[in-house]
Formats: sequence, structure tokens, C-alpha cells
Amino acid sequence: MKAATVRQLKTELENLDREQLTTIMLRLSKFKKENKELLTYLLFESDNEQDYIYEIKLEVDELFKNINTNSYFYIKKSIRKILKILKTYIRYSNVKETEVELLLYFCKKLRAMTPSMTKNQQLLNIYTRELKTIEKKITTLHEDLQFDYKHLLENLKS
Repeated sequence: MKAATVRQLKTELENLDREQLTTIMLRLSKFKKENKELLTYLLFESDNEQDYIYEIKLEVDELFKNINTNSYFYIKKSIRKILKILKTYIRYSNVKETEVELLLYFCKKLRAMTPSMTKNQQLLNIYTRELKTIEKKITTLHEDLQFDYKHLLENLKS
């Protein structure tokens, strides 16, 4: 079965009544956890982006607290997992300010982590890659926000 294009899906969804649309959305939410998470964000959390960011930061704090620090292998694995979860939440939001703020927070937590990330090249590479990503994203923001975020970014670089 070949998937329909976004345009075809949009046209078809516009032609459905409210009850049919609700049925489709509920059925869609049963198939993948990500679909359910996205619907949850769109229905309940998209109205208040700051609360959404706060909740994600709390989850990131918890994930960093639970990292197994016995070896750098486990640390790298956990860091990649945290970053994957964070990027998923960022994709749900699709707001550039949210993305920059969450990635800055991730880098801040990674830098403050013990044992130090500077003793492992792969962790250092993850950190520098995310800093470069943040730098690119900042240039697309409003000038006032650029100034604030650049200041935070410079603090992380030094």
C-alpha cells in the first residue's frame, strides 16, 4: 500500500465531519506511542509552551540523575537516549525558541555532569555538535531573543 501525500490527506480530512475525524484520531493514537504523545501535546500542552518546556526540563533532570556513571560507555548511551527523547519533544513543539531553550538546557546539564564530559571525546563531540546546532538555530530567531540566547551560548562555550 502506497501512502497518500500530505495534500491528499489534507483534502480528505477537510471533507470529513467531526465524528469521523474524532474516530480517525483515536484510531491513529492506538498505533504508535509517538502519535499519542503528539496528540497530547497538540490538545493539552500547545497552549502554554512555557509549562511544556518546564515539564521537559524536569524530565531531563530526572534522566540525568539516573545515568549510570560506572563507565563512559553507559554514560554515552544514556546521553544519546536523553538527546533522542529531547529531539522528539522538540519535533512535537516545532517552535524554534523551545528548541533553542531545551538544547541549551541539555548542554548545560551535560557540562555540569560528573564525571566530566571533557575526559571523553565522544561526549565532547556530542556537546560541540549541539552547540553548533544551537548557534544555527539562534540566527533564525528575533533579534532580542538572539542576543539573550547568544549570551547563554557564550557562557556554555567558555
